[in-house]
Amino acid sequence: MTKPHPTAQHTIGSDAPLTSPYEGLALLADPIHRYILFTVPKGDRSERTEKDIIDTPWVQRLRRIHQLQSTWWVYPSGEHSRFQHVLGTMHMAGLFGRHLYPSLRETFGKDLPSEPFIEELLRIAGLLHDVGHGPFGHFFDDHFLQQFRVGGERLNHEILGMAIITKKLGRTIKAIRRSPSGPFQPHERLDPKHIAFLIKKPEAASAAGLPAWLPALRPLFSGIYTVDNLDYVQRDAYMTGFSLDIIDIERLLLYSFFTPKGLTLHKAGESALIRFLNAKLALYAHVYHHRTTRAIDLHLQEVFKETMARIAPYNPYKELDRYLELTDWFLLERVREWASSRDSHERALGEEWGKILGRNIKWKMAYDFVSTIEESQRMVRFQTPKHLEEEIRRHLPKRLQGIEFKVDMAALDPRPINPLAEGSKKIFMYNPATGEVSPRPLKELFRDIPPKVAHYRIFTADRRHVKALTEASEKAMSGSAGEALPTNI
Repeated sequence: MTKPHPTAQHTIGSDAPLTSPYEGLALLADPIHRYILFTVPKGDRSERTEKDIIDTPWVQRLRRIHQLQSTWWVYPSGEHSRFQHVLGTMHMAGLFGRHLYPSLRETFGKDLPSEPFIEELLRIAGLLHDVGHGPFGHFFDDHFLQQFRVGGERLNHEILGMAIITKKLGRTIKAIRRSPSGPFQPHERLDPKHIAFLIKKPEAASAAGLPAWLPALRPLFSGIYTVDNLDYVQRDAYMTGFSLDIIDIERLLLYSFFTPKGLTLHKAGESALIRFLNAKLALYAHVYHHRTTRAIDLHLQEVFKETMARIAPYNPYKELDRYLELTDWFLLERVREWASSRDSHERALGEEWGKILGRNIKWKMAYDFVSTIEESQRMVRFQTPKHLEEEIRRHLPKRLQGIEFKVDMAALDPRPINPLAEGSKKIFMYNPATGEVSPRPLKELFRDIPPKVAHYRIFTADRRHVKALTEASEKAMSGSAGEALPTNI
C-alpha cells in the first residue's frame, strides 16, 4: 500500500485539530491489484483531485462500455467495463512512475519535474487513455469513426480522447496539485496537452516543442509492454476465467529503468517479458479472437453502419456533448426497441439485432488456418480477406462459386509489431556482463514466442457447403505449411 501523505501531521497535546495521515486519500477494492489508491479533497473541499476526474460524466460513461467489445457474449463472466480497466491502468502508471523516477532523474537531471508530478502525470494519462472509446470499442473505431477525418487523419478513439482531455477535462486537470505520494512543487502545473500527447500513438515530429522528458514516457503507453496492456492482460484473463498464472508483473517492473537511450529492460527481466507476451498471445488466440467472437463481429458488420446512421447521425469530434451519451447501454436499448418500430427499415435492423442479442449468429466456422512468421512472406498475396475470398472462389466448383461465405483474418502477433514488416523496431536491453545498453531486434527477442502471425477462418451461413469450402480453402492455402483445420464447429 502507498504510504500516507508525507506532509500529514498528528498533533498531540495541543488545541490544534488532529490531522489524519489518511486525509486526502481513499481506496478502491479491485480483484487484480487488491487496492487502488486515489486522491480526494482534504481540508479545503474545493480542492481538485483524482476523485473529480473519476466522477466526471466522461469517465463514468466508461462504466457503460464493455471492456471486451463482443467477447462478453462468449465468456459469461467477462462483463467488466472500461471503467474498471482505466482505474487499473491509473494504478499501474503510478507504480511505474514511482519506480522509474530515480533513473529518469539521472537521465534528465534538473529539467525533470518532481516525483509526485511525474507520478500524477502518468496516473491521469492512465485514467484517461480510453476516455474516447465508444460502444464496442475498437470495432466502433473501424466501422464508424474511420469515416471521419481530423487534420488529415482518420478519426479514432485516441483523437476523440485527446479532444475530451483538452476541451472537457482540461480545467480540472490543471487544478490538481498533488499525487498520492505528495504535493507538486509550487510552480508545477499539469498540462492537458501533455496528457493528450501520451495517450496518442507515436507519429513523426509530434513531439516538437515539448519538454525532452515527455517523449521518453511515451513507451509506457505505446511500447511493447505498457501500463495499459499490463492491466488488461491480467484483468481480462481473470474476469473471463482464462487463467494466466505465468504473468510476473513485479519482475518486469523491477527490471525496467531509464537510460539516455530511453526505456530499458535489464536482461534479467527478459524472461518476464517473454512470459508476458506469451500470455498476451494466448489471450488473443483464445479470448479476443475466439471463433464465436469473430462470427459475432461479422454479423455486426452487416447492421452496424445503418444502425449508427440512425443512432448517431453526426461527427462525434464536432459534437462531443452528444457523444457523451453514446455507450453500449444506449445503443443496445435503442436497437431492442426497433423490433416493434413502425419504420420497416428499423424493424429489419431490429430483427437482426435480436438474432445477435439472442446469440443466433448467422455465421458458423467451416475452416481454420494459422500462418506463422516463416510462412507470412508466402502468405503475402492474401493481404486482405477479399484477396483470399477470390482465391477460394476460384477453387470452388462452378456451381458453387456464387455461394455466400466470409473470410476473417485475425492478427495474432502479440508483440505488437510484426518483426518482418518493421524489423528496424528495437527494444533497449541492458547487458550486465558488458555494462552496455543496446537496441535488440525484435526478431531475435521473439525467437522463443510461438511465431503465429495471423489466424484465417472461413465462415459460412449454409452448412451444406462446408466440405466444398474446406477443399477450396485447402487448395487456396497450398504452398503454405501452416496448421489447417477443417471443422464442423
